[in-house]
Amino acid sequence: MTFLAVLAVLISYVVGAIPAAAWVARTRGVDILKVGSGNSGSTNVLRTLGKGPAILVAIFDILKGALAIWLARALGLDAPMQAACGVAAVIGHNFSPFLNFRGGKGVATTFGTICALLPVAGLGFFLMGITTVWLTRFVSAGSILGALTGAFTAYLLGAPLWLSLVVSALAALIVWQHRENIRKLHAGNERRFGEKVSGEKVS
Repeated sequence: MTFLAVLAVLISYVVGAIPAAAWVARTRGVDILKVGSGNSGSTNVLRTLGKGPAILVAIFDILKGALAIWLARALGLDAPMQAACGVAAVIGHNFSPFLNFRGGKGVATTFGTICALLPVAGLGFFLMGITTVWLTRFVSAGSILGALTGAFTAYLLGAPLWLSLVVSALAALIVWQHRENIRKLHAGNERRFGEKVSGEKVS
């Protein structure tokens, strides 16, 4: 069981590390790490390449988190190890060895992980995230509030403490990954949903 658990975590990390955004962008002759925000995620793909590639990347990144959980379940691992595999996928996405340990901000992969672990918390994540983006047109604000809502929902539902802590840790990681966006929101110069960016990287 220990060998299977370690193997599952490693596989989950590698799956999470697959840089869909970077590879899709490369087919268009674009280095995603050198344009827009410099992140390998669906939001940066949307701003630089458009809706089609962004949707493809978002779906793939969501599935990375869910697949990590399903793999652990298929191997007969217990719930905490399933969560560990989901966390490994998120870490792989954020710090991919395929991109010199750079990556995205982990929102889609975290969402997929939470949906697989605790679907109602995933629903809370989605509803708050999509509502915030619709009202404010700030993807960063939607990502942060969605993740925090997912964590709050886990506690509200009376989920096991360890699971609530895992969801909270993933939400905290999303907030940390968006620290520059938080500064921009405070300064009033955060980009809104749908805004195109030039080929030059912005800070």
